[in-house]
Amino acid sequence: MDEIIILADGEFPTHDIPLGKLKNASMIVCCDGAAAKLLSCDITPDFIVGDMDSLDLSLRERYNNIIIQSDCQQTNDLTKAFNHSLTLKPSRVIILGATGLREDHTLGNISLLSDYSLLSNVNVEMWTNSGRFIPVNSGGIFNAAKGSQVSIFALDCNLKIESKGLKYPLDDVVFDNWWRGTLNECLDESFELIFDKGRVLLFINY
Repeated sequence: MDEIIILADGEFPTHDIPLGKLKNASMIVCCDGAAAKLLSCDITPDFIVGDMDSLDLSLRERYNNIIIQSDCQQTNDLTKAFNHSLTLKPSRVIILGATGLREDHTLGNISLLSDYSLLSNVNVEMWTNSGRFIPVNSGGIFNAAKGSQVSIFALDCNLKIESKGLKYPLDDVVFDNWWRGTLNECLDESFELIFDKGRVLLFINY
C-alpha cells in the first residue's frame, strides 16, 4: 500500500487541495464520527475505525463488514485509525479533518503527529483547510511555494535550529514558547532546516 488517507471527525475538507486528496484516495480509513459526513459526499471508506459511539446504529449495521471496533480508552479514535493503517503497511499516511470545530481536539491531534512519526517508519502529514503539518525529526530541505508562510514549532525547547531560505533566519531563535518560530516566509521554492535530532512540527500554508 502506497498511501492511506485517514479522515478524522474535525472540520471536513473544503479547500481544493485536501478535498481533492480525499476524492482521489485509493484507501480511506475513517474515524467513526466522520463516517456519516464522508458517506453524505457519496464516498465510501475502506474501513471505519473507533469505539463506534459516534456512529448511528443504522450505519453500523449497513457497514458492519468494514468496521474495526476498539473500546480502548487509552487512545483516541485518530490513533486507533492510525494504528490500523499501519497494519496495511503504507509508505505514507495523510490525515485529514483532524483540526477545527473543537480546539482541545485540534491540539490533541496535532500533538500526536510527532509520536506517529517517531514510532513508525511511515511518512505522515496532517492536512488542514489552510496548510500542512509535517513532523520532522532531523534537518532537511522542504519544498514550499515561494512566498508561502511557514511556521516552525520545536517541541524540544533547547533545540538549536539553523535555516536557509526563510525570510527570518532561525539561527538565534530560542524556542521557549510555541510562537517563536511562527509566521515565517519561504523565499524561493524550498527552504532548509539544519539540526541533528529533535522533535519539530512544520506548518506550511497552501
